[in-house]
Amino acid sequence: MNKTWLIIKREYITRVRNRTFIISTFLTPLFFVGLITAVIYMTPKDSALPGKINDTEIIKEHIEKKEHSGVAYAVGYTSSFLIYIIILIYGTMVMRGVSEEKTNRIAEIIISSVKPFQLMMGKIIGIGAVGLTQFFMWIVLVVVFALVLFNFLPHDVLNEASRQSTEQQSAGFGAELATVNIPMIILCFIFYFIFGYLFYASLFAAVGSAVSEDSQDTQSLMLPVTMPIVLAIVIMMQVIVHPSSRMATWTSMVPFFSPVVMMARIPFGVPSTVPWWELASSMLLLVGGFLFTTWLSAKIYRTGILLYGKKITWKEMWKWTVRS
Repeated sequence: MNKTWLIIKREYITRVRNRTFIISTFLTPLFFVGLITAVIYMTPKDSALPGKINDTEIIKEHIEKKEHSGVAYAVGYTSSFLIYIIILIYGTMVMRGVSEEKTNRIAEIIISSVKPFQLMMGKIIGIGAVGLTQFFMWIVLVVVFALVLFNFLPHDVLNEASRQSTEQQSAGFGAELATVNIPMIILCFIFYFIFGYLFYASLFAAVGSAVSEDSQDTQSLMLPVTMPIVLAIVIMMQVIVHPSSRMATWTSMVPFFSPVVMMARIPFGVPSTVPWWELASSMLLLVGGFLFTTWLSAKIYRTGILLYGKKITWKEMWKWTVRS
């Protein structure tokens, strides 16, 4: 356990001190806050004209139909897309980290003192901790940057934005927002982020241990891992319109899709749209899926990390899992 912790610590410290991590951590929230500030600043001051349909009436006309709350739609789409991006970025980071250590033959030195499984889990957890750190820092920085930048906006612009927000709330926006269970969404987001990442990161680590220096081989081995997460986003775009459909129910149970698909459904209501049994089953299956992919990937990792000069296929990797 101590050796695994040392690997986790090494991966975490090395990456959080990286210039790219620091720049992206600060620039990403600054970009979004600046974008929001620009939208507020450019909002017309008098949007309701005599004889025209005003903002309140427009919002009333666009009150969502059954299973289609505007706020739930926005929260679900944003949460799902964030998980998709984070899994893809940090899963690929795991694969590249493993591949680089193999190519540079650093892995040979490390394996002499730790077990392959300890090395794999250390890299997965260490890089995952970097992702969590960056995510929570984004939340804090968005709040800080928003408070600072909004102080530079003219008072009449802020008053106009406040007036329009009040009108939207009176037209039903506030009522819709009150129906969204924010604590539930945050807890579920953290769960599906962590276990969705762990599920895919173990597969990415297995691919990284098997790839050679040939980029074409890398792409061919990555495809079966990246395709399910891409397909999950495609399914989510259908599910978010009909969160209680049969397709929504069953795809949110499959570990390959559940981190993205279930997060699109949860903002519509638990247990109104997502029954408790569906949420519990989805979580249990995802945890079970993570344990299975970790076990499977460890077998591949143990053989692949020390194998050089051979073109590897998924068929060959499967043989490693059977005989080891």
